[in-house]
Amino acid sequence: METAGTVETGSKTARAAAPGGVAADGPRPGLALLVLASAQLMVVLDATIVNVALPHIQRALGFSGSGLEWVVNAYALTFGGLLLLGGRAGDLLGRRKMFIAGLLLFSAASLAGGFAISPAFLLVARAVQGAGGALVAPAALSLITTTFPEGAPRTRALGVYAAMSIAGGAIGLTGGGLLTTYASWRWVLFVNVPIGAAVALAAPRVLAETPRRRGRFDLPGALTGTGGIAALVYGLVSAATSPNGVSHWGDAKVVASLVAAVVLLAAFAVIETRSPQPLLPLRLLRDRNRTGAYLSYAGVGIFIFGMFFFLTVFMQALWGYSALKTGVAYLPFTAALLIAAGAVTQLVPRIGARPLLLAGSAASTGGLYWLSRISEHDTYASAVLGPTMVIGVGTALLFVTLSLVALNRVAEADSGVASSLLNTGQQLGGSIGLALLGTVAWTVVAHSIHAQAAVAARAGHPVHPGGPLAAAIYNHALATGFARGFLVAAGIALLTLAINITAIRVRRADLAGAEQPALAVALERE
Repeated sequence: METAGTVETGSKTARAAAPGGVAADGPRPGLALLVLASAQLMVVLDATIVNVALPHIQRALGFSGSGLEWVVNAYALTFGGLLLLGGRAGDLLGRRKMFIAGLLLFSAASLAGGFAISPAFLLVARAVQGAGGALVAPAALSLITTTFPEGAPRTRALGVYAAMSIAGGAIGLTGGGLLTTYASWRWVLFVNVPIGAAVALAAPRVLAETPRRRGRFDLPGALTGTGGIAALVYGLVSAATSPNGVSHWGDAKVVASLVAAVVLLAAFAVIETRSPQPLLPLRLLRDRNRTGAYLSYAGVGIFIFGMFFFLTVFMQALWGYSALKTGVAYLPFTAALLIAAGAVTQLVPRIGARPLLLAGSAASTGGLYWLSRISEHDTYASAVLGPTMVIGVGTALLFVTLSLVALNRVAEADSGVASSLLNTGQQLGGSIGLALLGTVAWTVVAHSIHAQAAVAARAGHPVHPGGPLAAAIYNHALATGFARGFLVAAGIALLTLAINITAIRVRRADLAGAEQPALAVALERE
């Protein structure tokens, strides 16, 4: 009887009305979803919208070449490092409260960054933005799970959320191009202020607050977990081989960071097994479906962030695309992604998760392999349009369905940290993708340049810097190296297929929205 009461309580909590009588099955669930999706879009697009403005930022504030990359990395470091802590803060202190606090922090940091007058000023603002994002992202995803009951309502909501998570990268490129072209680089930061303020004002009216829970933060776990993830992100973003072909994997700071990450994360694992109130309850990882979904989600982060980065460089360096034209080139990808995400919400109840996961991995693998056939003589229509649309469909199938599997039957008390694990996987996947694919691509580029130059010299055609032969050699090398990077990305997508086949056994009935069996709830909370 007590367990049955727990089930009923959880069901009521999942359908709790927000202030003003708004509930997931009430008259305005669309407004709640709009608020949550807008917040996620703002957090995700901020990672790419700034990329477009980097040359303008460098000229305006006097960044060095090596320092400029930290405009992006400062955000990634705090965002990735603090996600677990942000997710648990929402579980303990109230998710709507943390959601609004994160929005206000993110917006204030964006405003400060827009007024930056020195490199240090901007980097601090970017780091604070990342901290705000680490509160917003897990709170938004967990609020979806507590606002929309399992079944069709949650599937539709997660479809929109996942689409915003992926499309944010492409939208950021387009928006960044427009803002830097027709306004100023400062507006790539200022644009967050009205969005964040509007969402923060709307949140109390359309979102229900989750109750505060008794307990305290796992301070040793927070320190080791946050430090370990931050060290891992720092090591990875510093490790990638640079465009001149010089590898940084053996650099002292990279080795020290990766060793520190291993030590800290090992300590974190030990602490979590012994803590009475762990930052990451290990019961979340006992479900093979959930663990498989987290691993596959990280794999998607690896290949999709790698594709964005290298395809953007390719189109701008070889085809001379402007920032705005590059963003427009991603619109078909975004359209395919949004359409496929909408289709997932209709297909999951009919055919279940596994067929969609297998189709998504297969489509992503095929699209990336197709993209790996690219050369410097191709055109957008012949080499980019088709592959990116196929990848958009495959990625949407994966992101939406993996989100459903990972958050299926998670106890309400753990939904914040369960959501933060998804975001952590995506963030770490992006860092791994840029480090791994960057090393492969730039190493091949450097070797190709040297090989072509040697052949030309033996044939009596010395290469003069700035001459047409040097340009042709560089273009061919860039195409060859990036094609190899896309091929490795296809291999990562194939790995997600293997994970989905072997680890994920979720049944269609598991996502159909039936009441959780009493035994399942009891086991989940042990």
